Amino acid sequence: MKTIATTKMSSKGQVVIPEDIRESLGLKPGTQFVVVGESDIVILKSITPPSMKNFDDLIKKARIQAHSAGMKKSDINSAVNKIRSSK
Repeated sequence: MKTIATTKMSSKGQVVIPEDIRESLGLKPGTQFVVVGESDIVILKSITPPSMKNFDDLIKKARIQAHSAGMKKSDINSAVNKIRSSK
């Protein structure tokens, strides 16, 4: 797998990720990235949604933490309504 390549930025600020790198990383059209830049370093990190299993695990952990903190469903509804009314 080739992990180093060169590319250029277009006048519109577009950068092409070389084909061999796109293929090795499984990047498809429409892939979204977080872009971090500092000094002369630019990092692209692809964003992938969590699998349903990972999402279910996150929800389960959140429910356990909320329960142990003494939160009730009405507390969450109140917080959501407060935020919505402040906009």
